[in-house]
Amino acid sequence: MSNVRALLARLREEEGGNAVVEFIGVTLVLLVPLVYLVLTLGQIQAAAFAAEAAARESGRVLSQAEDLSTAAGQAQTAVELAFEDHGIAVDAAAALDFTCSENPCLSAGGQIHVEVATAVRLPLVPDFVAGAVPLEVPVSATYLAAVPEFSGLP
Repeated sequence: MSNVRALLARLREEEGGNAVVEFIGVTLVLLVPLVYLVLTLGQIQAAAFAAEAAARESGRVLSQAEDLSTAAGQAQTAVELAFEDHGIAVDAAAALDFTCSENPCLSAGGQIHVEVATAVRLPLVPDFVAGAVPLEVPVSATYLAAVPEFSGLP
């Protein structure tokens, strides 16, 4: 029994403030990756929401338009605004793509398939690791807009 007490007393003397250092070390090892994961997933989710909103709104703009050239510019503006609302800079001309089921495109009763695609850069990843780790996550959204049956009629 005295050996056990002596062993416990010796163990108590050896624990001279190491718990604080161990707590800080474990906290850094667990907390830093967790914060990075939350930050990255937040940016990817914001881009997904922005792409979905951009596809929907540009599809609505295209389907309600009078002429295609004006509508394409307005659809690009809708894409830019949707991404700016989420704090993401994007080239709307490159991100927006649409195809029409009818020829001419805005024929009554036709459909317009809108696709918005972009890539989200991972935060805090330096360029020199590009060979080992992808630096961007692709994000895309689609929307099918119907041109009203009675559009263009007086």
